[in-house]
Amino acid sequence: MFLLRDGRSAGDRWDLLLVVVVASLAAGLLGLGEDLHGVSVRARSIWLILIALAGPGALLLLASRPFPDSGYAWIAGTAGAPLHLEWWSGILLLLYAMLFVSGYINVANFMDGLNGISGLHGVIAGLAFAAAGWFTGLGWLVLAGLVLAAGFAGFLPWNLTKPGAFLGDVGSYLLGGAVAITSFAALLAGVPLLATIGPMVITFGDVGVTLVKRVREGKRWDEPHKEHTYQRIEQRGYSHVQASLLAAGCTLLTSVLGLASLFVGFGGAVALFAAGLVVLLVYLALPRLLPARA
Repeated sequence: MFLLRDGRSAGDRWDLLLVVVVASLAAGLLGLGEDLHGVSVRARSIWLILIALAGPGALLLLASRPFPDSGYAWIAGTAGAPLHLEWWSGILLLLYAMLFVSGYINVANFMDGLNGISGLHGVIAGLAFAAAGWFTGLGWLVLAGLVLAAGFAGFLPWNLTKPGAFLGDVGSYLLGGAVAITSFAALLAGVPLLATIGPMVITFGDVGVTLVKRVREGKRWDEPHKEHTYQRIEQRGYSHVQASLLAAGCTLLTSVLGLASLFVGFGGAVALFAAGLVVLLVYLALPRLLPARA
């Protein structure tokens, strides 16, 4: 059996792993239905909300059980202690999770527009979660991250070679669901916030800024377009792989900055947050900074 460096079993919270896997698969199945038969906007929204409520809701219930003492805590007060919430704060946390999970599933779908971009994102996010689990002694998080990274690493050769294959809605929904649910579960287990969202900064930022720009320009936010930062990089003459690697490199940087928050205090975390914003701003400016290629 795989053991962490402190001798604890990697299956220390199989119940959390089960919720992460089931919720991720539910998101993937919704994407499969969209690929095969098409799902109306209303039905898709309802199913996304249900998945984003059921998964985090189950995690919140399970969080009342003690976590193995990891030495880290952001919400429970004592590392490894049960998560105690007033009913109103539990509802607020669940509402946040609903917006966070359903929103990121859509974000991952929006970002699946170049060969390699989603696969590389899944690998980096998975490895970041695995590293966070290793450093905090959360074996279930190590396993969840490694499975996520291995799954999308296995897809990359199909995605990067001719004739190539896209994730489709089934793959992008699975990616978004797996990353968001794992992130939320890690947060409940006491992993610092920056370490849980580090792999998501670039994707959330790209989609968020692009949608705000479109709304301000009077355009429909939900119609197909090619105005995301990664798409504008590709339009400068860069190949799919080159544009995807640039996005992945920035995601790797924000992930490392997030992991660094495991080893600093509040002041250090603020500095790391600012550094992450700088990386995001540089990424968003790449279409203007990079020289055009013929």
